[in-house]
Amino acid sequence: MTPQTIRFFHRGAVVEVGGVHPTRTVLDWLREDARCTGTKEGCNEGDCGACTVVIGELPEHSGAPRQQAVRGLALRTVNACIQFLPTLHGKALFTVEDLKAADAPPQAGALHPAQQALVECHGSQCGFCTPGFVMSLWSAYEHHNACGTQPTRQELADELSGNLCRCTGYRPILDAGQRMFDLPAVALDTAPVIAALQGLQGKETAAEGATFSYAGANAARRTDHFHAPRTLDALATLRAQHPEAQLLAGSTDVGLWVNKMFRDLGDIIFVGDVQEMKTVEERDDHSGSRELYIGAGASLTAAWSALAQRVPALQDVFLRFASPPIRNTGTMGGNVANGSPIGDSPPILMALDAQIELRKGARVRRMPLQDFYTDYMKNQLEAGEFVQGMAVPLQAMERQVRGYKISKRFDCDISALCGGFAIEVGSDNTVTALRLAFGGMAGTVKRAALAEAALLGQPWTQGSVRAAQAALAQDFQPLSDMRASAGYRLQVAQNLLQRFWLETRTDQPLPPELTSVFSTLPHALPAQSAAGRTSASTGAQPSSVQGA
Repeated sequence: MTPQTIRFFHRGAVVEVGGVHPTRTVLDWLREDARCTGTKEGCNEGDCGACTVVIGELPEHSGAPRQQAVRGLALRTVNACIQFLPTLHGKALFTVEDLKAADAPPQAGALHPAQQALVECHGSQCGFCTPGFVMSLWSAYEHHNACGTQPTRQELADELSGNLCRCTGYRPILDAGQRMFDLPAVALDTAPVIAALQGLQGKETAAEGATFSYAGANAARRTDHFHAPRTLDALATLRAQHPEAQLLAGSTDVGLWVNKMFRDLGDIIFVGDVQEMKTVEERDDHSGSRELYIGAGASLTAAWSALAQRVPALQDVFLRFASPPIRNTGTMGGNVANGSPIGDSPPILMALDAQIELRKGARVRRMPLQDFYTDYMKNQLEAGEFVQGMAVPLQAMERQVRGYKISKRFDCDISALCGGFAIEVGSDNTVTALRLAFGGMAGTVKRAALAEAALLGQPWTQGSVRAAQAALAQDFQPLSDMRASAGYRLQVAQNLLQRFWLETRTDQPLPPELTSVFSTLPHALPAQSAAGRTSASTGAQPSSVQGA
């Protein structure tokens, strides 16, 4: 393959970049090469949101439903600090420099409503985090204006859960999020962006075929390659030819390997342009039953939305999984394949009897997800094999399902432990089917076999729950680390089993409004005027974004 240059839409024109290493981040390119310094570097690991930018794609390439597009363009917030520059190929990049009022001349500095509202509501003090907030607000502004809706205060808090402000307080920022819809409307002109992306797509197809290939030298002058196949067959062929290459999906974990661990990745195979891998659909399985199939390249946003739509009790876990920019780029397939013992997707999927689909060349095989992990960060993948997707039987979703995430911060935090539970209780109050899966309790995510055995076939009562709680101490011997002690993890796991019983018992189960923290949050608190506030720094941070 002939190495290509990286081509994407930025600042009103198609930009062509070559000569940079494949792991150069979008943030470093913006600040050091393009001299667009509005985007800031804070944590450099996708946690603080200071580097938030917005990526635009044609809907058919984004994996998002067309109805979510903004006038023909799919927009999503991402963290520029952990996105590698070649992943922008064929896309559009929007930064805070692109925002301005509709009637402002091209070079004028007139403020966009998101920016003007932050000024009026005193939503900025030191200002370092402000550009990231602006881009998250701009994305929400464009999506809601396109739909003719306005977000509630809680919805704005969810949008901003990946943006950290240490000095202003979130009240004035949320005030600004509501205020911006009262200002004269401004809409992104998507027509030139769409035309540019369509032009790039035509050139890519003609010149590059099934794979975009880019090469760049590192500091030691060794050339590394970045391959982005566009079809599943091309991906399978590349993976078989280069089994040692690093697979890259959303870069929400791999990006930290470079930024924080200074790892040399070598050659990279990027799966983010394989549209077949982004499939999320109901279909018949091999036995004729129905299943929800989630392609390994589907974003966490798309995958969790599909699960929560079918199992509403999973909505809380969905909203607490990282942040919107991470969910927009990270993939459920990557979260599963990574094999972290504290990953949030595997416990839920195990509780739903999910199978993992693996591919090597033309061979495709499936196995229960619970059998995929063999030891800490080890799994059943063979050399040249990759995760193609996950399949969740719809029948498993008919059980009573719950997902529980325990972490120090409410939003945008890594779990101390995570539990995925599913139960089916017969008419005689006997447990007929049960799944109890935990992350954070062992070297791998795994089911609690002894606790399940203590409950299966037994009446779903407080006494049976106590027996299962005692069995958990035999199922797991958790470790102590910076997130939680072993004793805390075991006690909380036992407490979650008690909570599960309270929510699913046949006699007076606790209703969702008594167990979901989102039901107690101020969903639509009235915005306070800037004139009625003595100090912006006194604004209390809403609990939904506390410590985000």
